[in-house]
Parts: sequence; structure tokens; C-alpha cells
Amino acid sequence: MTRVIEAKDARLQVRLDADAKERLQKAASYRRETVSEFVLTTALGEADRVISEHETITLSSSDWQLFMAALEDPPPPNDELRTAYRRYAAAKVRG
Repeated sequence: MTRVIEAKDARLQVRLDADAKERLQKAASYRRETVSEFVLTTALGEADRVISEHETITLSSSDWQLFMAALEDPPPPNDELRTAYRRYAAAKVRG
């Protein structure tokens, strides 16, 4: 397995106590990684999970049907939507 080495120029510093450092070293050794590799891969995995959790919407089958029906045949705009659009259009012209 060939490993591509990329130049890395950004740093992240973390202050931790001796127990936390020892636990990270132990976990990294189980994966045969450096502490930096372990922390980075673990943190990125968790970051991806958190981002997905906040940027993904899961709908039930019935909710999906309602959503698609609204996209395919949207209701006519009400007064509040018309007012909001007029404000948006006016702001766009000024800005």
C-alpha cells in the first residue's frame, strides 16, 4: 500500500493533562499510528459525523411524499410571502 505524503502547513495546538496524553498515546499505539495521526483521523471522523448530523435531513416515507408533492405543485404565494419578496427585491436593488 503506497502512502501519499502531502505537505501540511497548518497547525493545531492542544493543551492536555498527562492522563489524557497517555490515553491518546495508548489508543494510537493500538492502531499503529502516531498520536498526531490518531487525533487527526479521529477528530475528522467526528467532525464529518457532526456536520452530517446538522446538514442532513431524514424524512419518513410519508413526509417525503408530502415534500415532493409541495415541490411539484406548490401552493400559491400568500400575503406574507409576497411582502417578504418585495422586501427582498427592494434590498437587492439597493445593495
